[in-house]
Amino acid sequence: MRILYAFMISILCACNGVQVKGESTELPVKDSVDKPTIASVKKRLTDQGYQIFDYVDEQTGDTILMQQYFIAFLKSGPNRSQSKEVADSLQRLHLAHLGRMYEAGYADISGPFGDDGEIRGITIYNVPTQKMADSLAGLDPMVRSGRLVIEIHPWWAAKGFPLR
Repeated sequence: MRILYAFMISILCACNGVQVKGESTELPVKDSVDKPTIASVKKRLTDQGYQIFDYVDEQTGDTILMQQYFIAFLKSGPNRSQSKEVADSLQRLHLAHLGRMYEAGYADISGPFGDDGEIRGITIYNVPTQKMADSLAGLDPMVRSGRLVIEIHPWWAAKGFPLR
């Protein structure tokens, strides 16, 4: 199961967007010949309801575009007494749900924590509102079964900075 988790994490760790350098820098766009300016990216995100802001990094002079995401903490739920067969089935459905969220562009990264604590894992949703993130997280079969519960918080990150 840990190998499957590691595989899912590696698939889900790609983030949308790119680091922006200066106002005149153009941003790459998936499946597009035209590359929009930072102003057009800001307009697109704002028009879609995303919360954004930008600032100039004093050290590099780069314009950094920040976007609000939503981080969902998947916590142990009240119903964890399922049989091994049911728990395994829910786990497969849970991973399929997370894969669909990633493929649809709603989630940028998901993964379990390495300990056996109350917080079992996270998903970072790339959606404009907390209500939307909550609705998508609530579709998870693990959440619907009560095996997991969700706690969602707004989270800001710079567009395009990769994990290291």
